[in-house]
Amino acid sequence: MDVEFLSRLQFAVTITFHYIYPPLSIGLGLILVIMESMWLKTGSVRYHNMARFWTRIFALTFVLGVASGIVMEFEFGTNWATYSRFVGDIFGSALAAEGIFAFFLESGFLAILVFGWDKVGPKIHFFSTCMVCLGSHFSAIWIVVANSWMQTPAGYHLEKNGEALPQGYVLKAEDFDSVRAVVDDFWSMVFNPSSIDRLTHVIIACWLTGAFLVMSISAYYLLRGRHIGFATTSLKVGLAVGCIAGILQLISADSTSRGVAENQPVKLAAIEGLFTTQANAPLSLLGYVDMKEEKTHSIAVPGLLSFLIYRNTDGVVKGLDSYPQADWPKVSALFQLYRVMIAMGILMICLSVVGVIMWRRKNLFNLRSKKTRLFLWLLVPSALFPQLANIAGWYTAEMGRQPWIVYNLMRTSEGVSRAIVANQVLFSMIMFGLIYILLFAMFIFLLSSKIHKGPSEREESEYSLEQQHVVISNQDC
Repeated sequence: MDVEFLSRLQFAVTITFHYIYPPLSIGLGLILVIMESMWLKTGSVRYHNMARFWTRIFALTFVLGVASGIVMEFEFGTNWATYSRFVGDIFGSALAAEGIFAFFLESGFLAILVFGWDKVGPKIHFFSTCMVCLGSHFSAIWIVVANSWMQTPAGYHLEKNGEALPQGYVLKAEDFDSVRAVVDDFWSMVFNPSSIDRLTHVIIACWLTGAFLVMSISAYYLLRGRHIGFATTSLKVGLAVGCIAGILQLISADSTSRGVAENQPVKLAAIEGLFTTQANAPLSLLGYVDMKEEKTHSIAVPGLLSFLIYRNTDGVVKGLDSYPQADWPKVSALFQLYRVMIAMGILMICLSVVGVIMWRRKNLFNLRSKKTRLFLWLLVPSALFPQLANIAGWYTAEMGRQPWIVYNLMRTSEGVSRAIVANQVLFSMIMFGLIYILLFAMFIFLLSSKIHKGPSEREESEYSLEQQHVVISNQDC
């Protein structure tokens, strides 16, 4: 195993573990804002109890997300020094913006969110919750902007030893000792051709992740006959967010796929296992790719891929035969990963819609009904569905860019550090792997403990509706 492979594997393991937590904290942040706003609007103690409980879950995911994310920043310097030198001007501006607009905002109000329930007024606490939620979304914005620039570079020029290179200059491997990308237009870099589509898709996926965690835990409480009032209202909030986010994700997915067809057609061809350029291109539902024969064996809908991209079946979709084989990504893996993401997305939308229908028909909480209990049992493991979709989606996006680390500018093999050897990467990967196993075990233990304990007795009985109105009035004075 060489340094490039091990470095890629290490980064994949690192980001896979890390990406369990940010979608949870972003999604739960939105749900906390909704719950606290309902508390302020209605004065209902139930929303107060819900917000306090879910804040504890949010804090756990937030801490693990921060801790696991720091490692990746070091890997840019240790494993990917050549790449970091090349994109330093681009990434420096985006990550600096994240630090200013996201990290400071989150860290400045996080303590009030977690520990300020009995120390500040409800409106001040709600404002802090909104700022933490906004900060977590800002963090996603700048990370996705930086990553999207790697997919569709824009707003830059190339410099070699301080002198601008002519537009269209083709980089060679030896250039990366002295050439770097420099920002020309900051906002063109931010709003590169793929950033809006990808950002929308990622944020909505985070909302789904938070919503399905809430639904999963709420369904568990209902099936166990515990915290019924709390679980009933939490499930309603989770279903509302999940249903709306699921419908929005369908719209986002359509826009994103058409953007990929325009900006990265080789990625689209690999995702669909389309080896031949053709009109009336089919959309494969299930199947597998035979790389030896360069053929995809699948259940497919004729013309549907062309229709989805061009809104007519006569549209010509470029196949892999339009590109050198050296520029093909891992077709077989992409084909399957993409379908995992789609399958999880469809499953989440179906569960959300069915849940809302049952809610509207007033049989969602009839625990004597076998259909209701079956649906709730389906919701219990549903917290895993968005996680699987998120990981499969990120793998599709990142593996689909290969063999480029910066699309059509720098190959992945050219971005690896030259000062490290394979044994060093392997050793650090094993050590981080062990640490991540321990961290994940700790996360599961703490999460299970909080779920088992549920809302505390103090939260269940502390405030009557009348008392709560008095507290709000007094503290806001």
